Amino acid sequence: MKILVLNAGSSSLKFQLLNMDNESVIAKGNAERIGIDDSFLTYKANGKAITTKYVMPTHVEAMKYILQALTDKENGVIKSVNEISGFGHRIVNVGEDYFDSVIVTPEVLEDFRSKKDFSPLHVPGAISGIEACFAIAPKIKNVAVFDIGFHKTLPDFAYRYAIPKDDYENLKIRRYGAHGTSHRYVSQECAKLLGGAQDTKIVTCHLGSGSSMCAVVDGKSFDTSMGFTPLEGLVMGTRSGDIDASVVGYLCNKKGMKVDEVVNYLNKKSGMQGICGYSDMRDVEANLDNPDCKLAFDMLCYRVTKYIGAYAAAMGGLDAIVFTGGIGERDPMVRARVLDGLKFLGVDYDKTNNPNVFGDFGELSTKDSKIKVYVIPTNEELVIARETLDLIK
Repeated sequence: MKILVLNAGSSSLKFQLLNMDNESVIAKGNAERIGIDDSFLTYKANGKAITTKYVMPTHVEAMKYILQALTDKENGVIKSVNEISGFGHRIVNVGEDYFDSVIVTPEVLEDFRSKKDFSPLHVPGAISGIEACFAIAPKIKNVAVFDIGFHKTLPDFAYRYAIPKDDYENLKIRRYGAHGTSHRYVSQECAKLLGGAQDTKIVTCHLGSGSSMCAVVDGKSFDTSMGFTPLEGLVMGTRSGDIDASVVGYLCNKKGMKVDEVVNYLNKKSGMQGICGYSDMRDVEANLDNPDCKLAFDMLCYRVTKYIGAYAAAMGGLDAIVFTGGIGERDPMVRARVLDGLKFLGVDYDKTNNPNVFGDFGELSTKDSKIKVYVIPTNEELVIARETLDLIK
C-alpha cells in the first residue's frame, strides 16, 4: 500500500510518497510560494531532482501538480492516483478533542476550521491541504495526524497552567506541546537501543528553526517544553520561547502595540532573529565574533541544558538524551555546548566523534558515561504514514 504524506504551510505543500510494504520513500518534494509570484514544484524520485515553475494560486493547483508529477510517464513513480491508498496530513493542534489521529470527513474538517485559533500559524495551511485533496481526489481517504498526539499522556500537573479552572475548562487553555510525531519516533528508536521502553527515562531534543524538548517515561510523554502554542519553551529561530506574560501588556502600553501585534512580534521577530539579526544557526555560528551572535548561541544552548536538567529532576533520573531535528542532527557545536553543561549528571561524550555525526545516526556517549547520548534522525513522515495506514485498513 502507498501513502502520500502531506505537510501544508500557508504558502507551501511538502509531500512524501511511501511504500508501506517496506516503509520506503518512493518520491518526495515541495510545492513552494503557493499564492505568490514565481511558485515552483521540487520533485525528487529515482535519483533525480526536478524543479518546475507553475502558477499555483491555491493549494488545489499545488496538489494537482504534485499528483501530475507522481504519475508522469517519464519521471513518475505510479501509473495512477488510484495507487495511493490514503493521504496523511500533519496537523499541529486543534484542541483537546483531537489528540488521536482521525479520518477527515467534511464534518471533521468544518470542526477544524472552528478550532484553528489553537494554532493559527499552522492550521489554516493544513486545512487548505485537506481541501485540495477533497477537490482533486475525493475517493481517497484523508487522515489527520496531530503534533500534540504523543503528548496526550501528560499528567495534569504538567499540562495545566495556574489560571482559574473555569478558563481551562471553557477555553481549553493548557499545555499541548508540539513535534509529537518527532518525539515519538526518536524516543521509540532510543528505547530499542536501551532494550525496551519499560523503566526508561529519556529526554528528546528536537532542535531546528522551531525547537522543543520532551521528557519521556516508559515510552510516554511526561512533559514537553512547548505549551498552549509552539511559542513557549526554548529560544528558537524567530520565537522568544519562555517569557514573562506581563511583557505582552508592557509592550502594548509602552509601544502602543495591539495584542495580535505582540504575538506576531514574539513569534516572528524574536528568538535568535531578535537577539542578533540571524534566525539560522549556521549564520549565527559563522559570526560568533559578533557579541550579539555569541549571546544568541549561548542563550539557546543554556535553555536546552537547563531543560534537560529540569526534566532529569522531574523524572527522577535519566537514562538517555537524544538529539534530532536540523540543529540536533547537524550541529556538533550546539551538542557540545549542551553536553558540557551536563557533566554533573555523569554525561561523558566522545569529543572526537561528535563532529563526525552529521545528519546520520550516531552514539556520542563514551563507555564511561552514566547516560547514553544519541543522535537519531527524525522521521515524522513515517509516523504519519503508519498512523494513516492503521486507520484506513
